Amino acid sequence: MNKILLIIRREFITRVRKPSFLIMTILGPLLIAGTMVGLVYLGMQESDEHLVLVVDKPHVVTGKLRDTDKVRFFYAYDELGDSAFKASPYTLMVDVNEAILETNTIQLFYKDLPSMNVQRTVQSELERTLEREKLRVNQVDPDTYARIKTALNVQLFDIDKAGEESYEQVLAAVGFGFGYIMFFFVFLYAVQVMRGVLEEKSNRIVEVLISSVKPFQLMMGKIIGIALVGLAQFTIWIALTATLMTAGTALLMKDRLDPREVLAEQQMTGELQAELMKEAGAQAPDRNKVMEVASRLNIPFVLGMFVFYFLAGYLLYSSLFAAVGSAVDSETDTQQFMFPVTLPMIVAIFIAQMAITNPGSPLVFWGSIIPFTSPVVMMVRVAMGSVLETPWQLVLSMVLLVGTFLFTTWLAGRIYRTGILMYGKKVSWREMGRWMFYKG
Repeated sequence: MNKILLIIRREFITRVRKPSFLIMTILGPLLIAGTMVGLVYLGMQESDEHLVLVVDKPHVVTGKLRDTDKVRFFYAYDELGDSAFKASPYTLMVDVNEAILETNTIQLFYKDLPSMNVQRTVQSELERTLEREKLRVNQVDPDTYARIKTALNVQLFDIDKAGEESYEQVLAAVGFGFGYIMFFFVFLYAVQVMRGVLEEKSNRIVEVLISSVKPFQLMMGKIIGIALVGLAQFTIWIALTATLMTAGTALLMKDRLDPREVLAEQQMTGELQAELMKEAGAQAPDRNKVMEVASRLNIPFVLGMFVFYFLAGYLLYSSLFAAVGSAVDSETDTQQFMFPVTLPMIVAIFIAQMAITNPGSPLVFWGSIIPFTSPVVMMVRVAMGSVLETPWQLVLSMVLLVGTFLFTTWLAGRIYRTGILMYGKKVSWREMGRWMFYKG
């Protein structure tokens, strides 16, 4: 045990003192936060003003569409030919046909594909105007229609939790986010273990180490040491990234997040400002819903399970990656062994994604129990809170995961003790299988 602790200490100190560790620990959050904030900010920008020509053949929308700062409407009654449209200053052309009130279909032509924001602006303006025209044709009072118009809001309730609206599917999406982060970091640090084994094998350092400790002790110490390095770096990344993203979002988009500043900047009419302010007020229930979902998330339980499944999943996969690293002479030779080892994690991502829409599926249940997929899939059930209703399933999943980790580490150790001293030989799956049963 003392030898394993010494190897863990050596691996941890050696790696955290490397300049690459310090650089990536600082640079990683900067890159992640900068990229995410930059993408969101650039995605909200509209580079050009769009001049939209509305070919209004039935004369039903002329003069009724409202301009914005990025979209201006112009009207014609005869369709432009393709060459005439290309030569014109208009960027978009909308064909409103004679049967628009029956078909509810328009055709939108463009020179350069407009953003989704522009498409939604054009669509919403036409929908609003056509709806008013239909009310006029059918002699329906707009105020009466506004009162009886119904947007159905479906609220889900679990019969076992009377009086409490269910947000399990939203929580499942949150759990999928945790699972995806786990997939990324387990794979990242497991590959580091494989490269560490390869490096020591190439430098012949392992020949010195193997004379003092057993291969199993060496592999276990290396796996746990790198796990602690990964956990420390992961914690720093989360804290720094969250801080930088919060600061960056507040700094770059403070004006865009204030509806009054946006309206003032866009110089809209008073009527349009009032309507948009009304829409902003209507979004308040959505913000309350977000707070309600956050309050339903059992954060200490979810974080505790995340740490457990992250460490256990990492230990399981890093033992397999260490076995692969010990069996080959170069990173190029690892390719034939990488796909079968990483395939279960890829399958886990697909099952976790399916769990958002169908959490009661048998595939989700078995995916959360089988050790090779449970680190990712179980996080969805943990975030939903449904696993607390059947705690034996959670315990079974954790016990199987730990047991499988110990078994694969023992199995990988038998491959490791032979492969780590093997040079210049192309290894096959059959050869690795024989190494597991060597005696001595």
